[in-house]
Amino acid sequence: MRKSFTLLALLLVIGITSSCFSIVGDASFDEVTRKTSPDGRVDAILVETNGGATTSFGYLVFVVPNGVKLTKRDDKYIVASLYGAARNEQAYGANLSWPSKDRLRIEYLSTRSADLLEPRINFSGYDVGVELIGGVEDRSAPPGGMLQNLEKQK
Repeated sequence: MRKSFTLLALLLVIGITSSCFSIVGDASFDEVTRKTSPDGRVDAILVETNGGATTSFGYLVFVVPNGVKLTKRDDKYIVASLYGAARNEQAYGANLSWPSKDRLRIEYLSTRSADLLEPRINFSGYDVGVELIGGVEDRSAPPGGMLQNLEKQK
């Protein structure tokens, strides 16, 4: 019941904000990080969304079978949602790590909102626990959005 309500609330917010962006175009949906579990069976994916100059960055975390190409419609794999997340005072985003093959950590320094939609996800007999951990500073993260920094590296 809680998952359905939380997902419904998330979809409502996305629907309202995306209708506001219809004049300037849809919010972006860019994969900025993909971390494979230690056993190679599962990928955690961080997607950065950006609705324009008057909004902060949004982040969606997905857990998918290894190698799956993600689309906007893959909402069944969403495990967490963050808005305005930062890794340090100048860097937006979050970090993903696998302390073990069946445990995913999503770390960030601060955020305007963070929702753990699925504390456990199971597919094809594979069970993964998910944790949101605030207050973790990444001093090595470069300033700005994560996509912007990926594009600078090219």
